[in-house]
Amino acid sequence: MTGQVRTVDGRVAGRRGQATRQKLLDCLSEMLSSSPYRDVKVIDVARKAGTSPATFYQYFPDVEGAVLEIAEEMAKEGAGLTELVAGRSWVGKAGRQTAEELVEGFLDFWRHHDAILRVVDLGAAEGDKRFYKIRMKILNSVTNSLTESVKELQAKGKVDKEVSAAAMAGSLVAMLAAVASHQKGFTTWGVKQAELKPNLALLVHLGITGKKPTR
Repeated sequence: MTGQVRTVDGRVAGRRGQATRQKLLDCLSEMLSSSPYRDVKVIDVARKAGTSPATFYQYFPDVEGAVLEIAEEMAKEGAGLTELVAGRSWVGKAGRQTAEELVEGFLDFWRHHDAILRVVDLGAAEGDKRFYKIRMKILNSVTNSLTESVKELQAKGKVDKEVSAAAMAGSLVAMLAAVASHQKGFTTWGVKQAELKPNLALLVHLGITGKKPTR
């Protein structure tokens, strides 16, 4: 990693500089978990990291710039969500397992990155293209794979040709993202986490195959 991380003015950060930069990002991530994004200030991040605002500004132009760094790293990890779908079978009991593992992996990813995803959603909703691109990078990793899954099933005559593979995949992923960001809210409706996953998997399976999963 040495030689790849640079300061705001373009200088290459040494090992200690990289460690300081990472500590600032870790502290910011922690603060986003407990404080509204708009309330997080440079001086608070620096103080928590045991350094100064001047040091923070050596590595990031502002809090938003640091948040984008965290979001980009998260998006790289999110690209791995495609493995939950790519090359997986949607036929028979294997199809049910694919749907269940997709739902579980998607919800777990969202829960793990809840704080930064809330900021990304906020930025995207406000029209910030940088946050929008990051959000779409994560969603596309699943949408593209699901689109291919529907097309493969159509080629085998298992799904109606009139179904738009991209529209179906996009709708399902949008649903997954909405549910994932609302996981805590389901308890107010009397829905337990143990009930949420299988019912969400049922909807995904129905959307992709047009059939209830095999028991």
